[in-house]
Amino acid sequence: MKAMILAAGKGTRVRPITYTIPKPMIPILQKPVMEFLLELLRQHGFDQIMVNVSHLAEEIENYFRDGQRFGVQIAYSFEGKIDDDGKLEGEAIGSAGGMRRIQDFSPFFDDTFVVLCGDALIDLDLTAAVKWHRAKGSIATIITKSVPKEEVSSYGVVVTDEDGRVKAFQEKPSTEEALSTNINTGIYIFEPEVFNYIPSDIEYDIGSQLFPKLVEIQAPFYAIPMDFEWVDIGKVPDYWRAIRGVLLGEIKNVQIPGHEVAPGIYTGLNVAVNWDKVDITGPVYIGGMTRIEDGAKIVGPAMIGPNCWICSGATVENSVIFEWSRLGPGVRLVDKLVFGRYCVDKTGAAIDVQAAALDWLITDARQTVPSHTPVERQAIEELLGTSTN
Repeated sequence: MKAMILAAGKGTRVRPITYTIPKPMIPILQKPVMEFLLELLRQHGFDQIMVNVSHLAEEIENYFRDGQRFGVQIAYSFEGKIDDDGKLEGEAIGSAGGMRRIQDFSPFFDDTFVVLCGDALIDLDLTAAVKWHRAKGSIATIITKSVPKEEVSSYGVVVTDEDGRVKAFQEKPSTEEALSTNINTGIYIFEPEVFNYIPSDIEYDIGSQLFPKLVEIQAPFYAIPMDFEWVDIGKVPDYWRAIRGVLLGEIKNVQIPGHEVAPGIYTGLNVAVNWDKVDITGPVYIGGMTRIEDGAKIVGPAMIGPNCWICSGATVENSVIFEWSRLGPGVRLVDKLVFGRYCVDKTGAAIDVQAAALDWLITDARQTVPSHTPVERQAIEELLGTSTN
């Protein structure tokens, strides 16, 4: 069976992470989100998968390649061009436009197919959803999920009649205006006939253009509410909650990697730490080849990526630290996400630590201290514990 994963977006709401990592590659405790989607698709018999790519396309293609090691076949549809220097320059053409481009190249979608957004963790029974879709004779089906009414203003609401036929959409309505509590999850089932309503060679979106068109012409277009685990990572606060949910055991379909060295404390390989000389309260995950110096304090839920260095006296509390990060002596990091040169709070507000002259607090552990005078460099190296003198 055939499927498509939408992976061409820039992920602007998950910046600064997506400056260097495409959204489908964002790791949930070291495993990309898209890998979980491939596992789900394979489990339900979808083994021929198209992926549209644009922003940082090579990062996705270099990791997943032809899909062989994941038990599926993958091909990629690049949206963009090659610049004068021979580099790929992304230019996304919309979710429906991406579908159309693949079909115009060569008619790939020749039977019922599934389309998934590449930025969510799900454990949906796709087999049951496809069976319902076919029984309705639907040309397009949205998988919806019911949320508490006070949360509807964060989502696109799908309005249906008693038979499940889609009648209207509400984009992030107020609680008072919402006509339904069923929200669009970005999981769709289509028949090939849907391409009759998607124009070629223009940017075209599934949610804002294709679906309203299907409603307008009264096509057999349905939505089915299903009870399943759906963890959206569309924004930084969503990603924050996802990591916390995994560490706290609230997200059942994601296992904490590594091995449990103490209750609630998980590590990758060869972590350098004197357990009797640090204060660590789980749940915590520490990536392989990370050093935790004596006197450091870590309070979970927290994730520290591989190849990090947490210096003596530093505190990490309720925070997420990506790989190759160094936290200086005595620094206190609470409710923060550290990614490269950025420190982000749980609302998504970012601080560029280099621009703010805080690069001596959090640095890339692979690099030398940034450019300073010899005296400044010596002082900073002594502060970070990297001086060779």
